[in-house]
Amino acid sequence: MKKNISTLALLINVFVVVLVSCNLRAPITSVGPVLNQIIESLQLDNFQGSMLTSIPLVMFACFSVLVSRFSHHISIPKFLLYAMLTLLIGLVIRVLGSTSPLFIGSIFIGLGICIGNVVIPGYIKNKFPSQIGIMTGVFAIAMNLTAALASGCSVSIGNWTGYGWQGSLGIWTTIALIALIVIIIELYFEKKKNKKIEEDDIMIISKRDIALFKSYQAWAISIFMGIQSLVFYSLITWLPSVFIDYGINDDQTGWILFVIQISMLPVTFIGPIIAHKMKDQRLLIPFISILMIISILMFAWLKAEYVYIAAILLGISNGLSFSLSVLFFSSKTKSSFAAIRMSGMAQSIGYFIAAIGPSMFGKLHDWDTSWNSSFYFICFCIILLFYFGIKAAEPKFIED
Repeated sequence: MKKNISTLALLINVFVVVLVSCNLRAPITSVGPVLNQIIESLQLDNFQGSMLTSIPLVMFACFSVLVSRFSHHISIPKFLLYAMLTLLIGLVIRVLGSTSPLFIGSIFIGLGICIGNVVIPGYIKNKFPSQIGIMTGVFAIAMNLTAALASGCSVSIGNWTGYGWQGSLGIWTTIALIALIVIIIELYFEKKKNKKIEEDDIMIISKRDIALFKSYQAWAISIFMGIQSLVFYSLITWLPSVFIDYGINDDQTGWILFVIQISMLPVTFIGPIIAHKMKDQRLLIPFISILMIISILMFAWLKAEYVYIAAILLGISNGLSFSLSVLFFSSKTKSSFAAIRMSGMAQSIGYFIAAIGPSMFGKLHDWDTSWNSSFYFICFCIILLFYFGIKAAEPKFIED
């Protein structure tokens, strides 16, 4: 009987990781393919349109450290419950059909995703201490698969529901609701068993606090996280508009984004497993940087030619850079608490950096309508990614 209960608990833990992960990118990546529809419907300018992606990133930047600070007061499952509830509220508000709810909803969405982003690495380290690489891969693949579907199917979902962009964005309330229900089930089983929450589960602070902001490696991980996110969110926001200017139709642009994100899946699963076993993860950084720069220059110089090859290269490089940055939170720290603190720092600093990307990419297009300056800006960021990636991947613990 105890074995059955243990198996059920393990399955619920896995479902929590998968379902929460499914909600951490799709609400944002679903925006890009229907951004022109939103802009036309609500008469927004390009800067306002880009804010639909930037607002959640600003929320990540502002609240990630604060979330990690509160992590020792609230159990991780309860924290995830609040994350999904906040996200669900934001998803509903965002599609009410006018400008103010659109931006207010984006704020709630950003806060909900922020909590999930910060807490999930600690949840994985706590619930799966011997399978960190595998479960990080599961987390990454679930997040990127739904993100890919959100991009590829966004326009089609709007047409299918008959509600246009509101249907495209509103459909994701379903996944958030399912995640919320599974977390409630986990909490119910814990309460029913009168299980005493483990000391590590409530993240009690050790007497020796972790001076992350004094660690060069912690800063390098944070900046590496930020730059790879800047590249992803800048391109996921603006590539549909770029492709339309290149003469590609609206529906096809969503499928190009789908190819980018579906290409992430193999490396986001296999990458953390391989990287976790490597003695020196710095060997992966040149591979990531070279592939990423090649893909960006292909978009800039070859335009609509070989666009799917460029999309695949971008997906592989960005998928590996993302999963590696998440792995650093757990593999470069010694406890669940330290992992959450590192996650909070990296995502606060990282998403502050990332939030600059979509607006800068769009602003450079206002100055240079060819999009080349926007792409060169991304190339410059990738050079920085290489430098900080080498520092982040050093084979040691942050606490050492």
